Amino acid sequence: MLMARRLCEAGCGFVTVHSAGWDMHADGNNPGMQVGMEMLGRTMDKAVSTFLDDVKQRGLSDKILLVITGDFGRTPRVNKKGGRDHWARLCTLAFAGGGIQPGQIIGKSSRDGGEPATTPYNASHLMATIMHSLFDMGELRLESQFPRELMQMLEDTPPIQELF
Repeated sequence: MLMARRLCEAGCGFVTVHSAGWDMHADGNNPGMQVGMEMLGRTMDKAVSTFLDDVKQRGLSDKILLVITGDFGRTPRVNKKGGRDHWARLCTLAFAGGGIQPGQIIGKSSRDGGEPATTPYNASHLMATIMHSLFDMGELRLESQFPRELMQMLEDTPPIQELF
């Protein structure tokens, strides 16, 4: 995260930080939820909070958007071995900076955590939210080689307005 902050500070427009090990299936190759969260949760909490404090101190909070997500949501129920498996119907995201209003919870899941109970958002909404946060979409001009499908998605999909 320190390298990410330094890259952003130097003007890099997009940085991806990958953290492996979040597949907590408890299947012999991956830990279960309790061990996995003890192993990764505290480290992630410290890294993210330090990063956010760092960028705030440097006056970069509105210029940097932090998005925390995984590859999938996780099953509403813990499996027999104490893990949770992939679940594409619902996923939790965290946003900070980039003009996002802090301290909000947007959306709600069903009681069992398996389905959206309010407006469902998809990957197109996520992309539109990122673009809206980082760029003035009215001023953005894309190269002619830019994929037409992606351009159409950006034109047709609104960002998650409740975040702003």
